[in-house]
Amino acid sequence: MSGKITAWLSIGSTYTYLTALRIKGVVQTSSIDLTIRPISIRQIMKSMDNIPFPPSKKSKVDYMWRDIQRRARFYGLPIPKVPAPYPLKEFDRANHVGIIMNQQGHYLEYLEHTYRLWFVDGLEAGSEENLQAALSSMGLDFDEIIGAASNEAINDEYINNTHAAQESGVFGAPSFSVGGEIFWGDDRLEDAIRFSAPH
Repeated sequence: MSGKITAWLSIGSTYTYLTALRIKGVVQTSSIDLTIRPISIRQIMKSMDNIPFPPSKKSKVDYMWRDIQRRARFYGLPIPKVPAPYPLKEFDRANHVGIIMNQQGHYLEYLEHTYRLWFVDGLEAGSEENLQAALSSMGLDFDEIIGAASNEAINDEYINNTHAAQESGVFGAPSFSVGGEIFWGDDRLEDAIRFSAPH
């Protein structure tokens, strides 16, 4: 078995589409001891004065969408319809629901559903339409989950996770940590797994 890996995940990160649709299979085949910490990558980036894909940088934005399409094809994943709605209007709500899903042991399923609906079907993550469809497909009650996600304790956990991520050196999502080592980006997941394996 590989060692312990922490996944710092934030719904709203564009490249997390690739992770969302493949991490469950990677976990199963690699026997990873995975801890998930949903965070606000938006807050971390604001603290660094980092706006990753602003409209003023059209060539960079165009590259990002095309790169995600290419990598999705490489992995055999559905090719996203781009540009997907971005940035998210309900960024925090999507991640507050993620905290609830993580507490209930459903995070990876929720992550996959919400990103499929966002990138393939065009339903913006965090929107009522996306959340209703995602939670319904998981057999969960929309009103119950949304009510629970608005609890102050959920926001506190979200903030605490984000602070812990910053203290660990996380600056982008998805990120994976093994001990004190940070691996940033979907394409570094396998590196984190290799690094975590007993030597």
